[in-house]
Amino acid sequence: MNYRRLGRSGLQVSELSIGSWVTYGNQVDTHAARESLAAARDAGVNFFDNAEAYAGGKSEQIMGQALKELAWPRISYVVSTKFFWGLQEAPNQYHTLNRKYLLNAIDASLQRLQLDYVDLAFCHRPDPNTPVEETVWAMSDMITRGKALYWGTSEWSADEIRTAYDIAERHHLHKPVMEQPQYNLFHRKRVEQEYRRLYEDIGLGLTTWSPLASGLLTGKYRDGVPADSRAQLQGYDWLRKQVTDAGKNSVVGKLGNLADELGCTVGQLAIAWILKNPHVSTVITGASRVEQIAENMKAQEVAANITPEIKLRIEEIVGDAYD
Repeated sequence: MNYRRLGRSGLQVSELSIGSWVTYGNQVDTHAARESLAAARDAGVNFFDNAEAYAGGKSEQIMGQALKELAWPRISYVVSTKFFWGLQEAPNQYHTLNRKYLLNAIDASLQRLQLDYVDLAFCHRPDPNTPVEETVWAMSDMITRGKALYWGTSEWSADEIRTAYDIAERHHLHKPVMEQPQYNLFHRKRVEQEYRRLYEDIGLGLTTWSPLASGLLTGKYRDGVPADSRAQLQGYDWLRKQVTDAGKNSVVGKLGNLADELGCTVGQLAIAWILKNPHVSTVITGASRVEQIAENMKAQEVAANITPEIKLRIEEIVGDAYD
């Protein structure tokens, strides 16, 4: 496993990591989580991503119990959580980044995770109804109080990130050091264009999610939606529409031919392509079975085979089929 610095911070994270969105609490129980975390750890993974809203808090509970049973030294792994959506549709508990919510939410997450602190705390979405300065102060205080070590954002615009950074710098507060955007062969413009200046200007690190475009880039949806797919889960109708897009599945088929030439799967090729981006600190992968973890980890070997010529062929195949 290779390790990369999280932006300009000194924290090192495995270039491939494990996320719990959709799977934990929906497809994975505590036993399965423990097995998958152990397999990932054996492969060198040290970063495990979560959020309070995943499965209505159950994802944090499952990961927390699994980590407790595994009993690894706390210094040896990195855990994140994210705040914004909330768990109750009530004032100061839902769709907000105000101070009251944030400083209560971190305590609740730590209780579910059974941890004294999280390494990374993300503002899961921007909040147009709370002054950015209030959010920055709250996140900085969260770190000062020892409940998180670093803070950052998820799916914020470049302007919003820069505003938060400038406020923190002006008031000598803890600055945001990372962003968690969606990034894959079909979703690229924010990472490659919008954030471009931020990598050099503020040293922004990236913990990217959905490297396989919710499974689209595995090729398993080319002939419909399998019965055991997450796209069949209740409430995921939007996902079913996305992964059955005919044009994108045609692109996946062509990528599959290139993957065959390289002796890998199309999913491994898609993850390896992301690893070639030097601005990405870690690629968050998902898995509902231990076997999927082993398959995803092989993307590191594939990345070594993505020469400039191969990368050009990938670009030609994808064309303009991305946003």
